[in-house]
Amino acid sequence: MRNKSVGLLIVGIAAVLGVIVFLFNNALREATSSSCSMGPTCPMYGTINVQTYVAGALITIIVIIGIVLMLSKEEKQIVTKIIKSKEGKERKVQIDMSKLDLEEKKIVSILAESNGSAFQSDIVEKSGFDKVKVTRILDRLEGKQIIERRRRGMTNIVILK
Repeated sequence: MRNKSVGLLIVGIAAVLGVIVFLFNNALREATSSSCSMGPTCPMYGTINVQTYVAGALITIIVIIGIVLMLSKEEKQIVTKIIKSKEGKERKVQIDMSKLDLEEKKIVSILAESNGSAFQSDIVEKSGFDKVKVTRILDRLEGKQIIERRRRGMTNIVILK
């Protein structure tokens, strides 16, 4: 999930906890007022206040964490791979991995481990995905201009750009 979504989720959970604490404290105050004959000097009233302050502090901390997550920017995860060609030349390829999903990251890492190019059938074997899924993932990566596919006989060779 993205930071903003997680932050909103945490703030929502804090709001639900706040409502639960409020309802619990009201029920506790009613039970204390009906069972304690000493009135406001009863020691039970003091514990209610302590519980309220502790719960309020925890909810405040949770809300702050949620707001920090909502306002924080996601860092780009740029991976630089050094790829050696068959001629012995080295080139650097930088890939912004933060915009890729898990399946795309797996395919890109397989290509990077294979010195920047691999047959599509080898990618199917190494990834554990079926042929159709690999084709669709490669279509997305090609659309994002991260890879290039070239026809070689009855198969494709996939190359990191």
